[in-house]
Amino acid sequence: MSKESPTIVKCPQCGIPVVWGEVSPYRPFCSKKCQLIDLGEWADEEKRIPGAPDMSDSDGWSEDH
Repeated sequence: MSKESPTIVKCPQCGIPVVWGEVSPYRPFCSKKCQLIDLGEWADEEKRIPGAPDMSDSDGWSEDH
């Protein structure tokens, strides 16, 4: 019986190798610290997904109408 080797990914925050499996509860991050740093960067809008700008506030549309 051959055992498959685990999938290893790099932590997107610090680059440390992380096993992609139940042994790594914060995957793809290596730790809760790296996970929270990444979340903070998204919350502060330091990271963004490219796309069309949000025009809902500038096109004169309002939920009141």
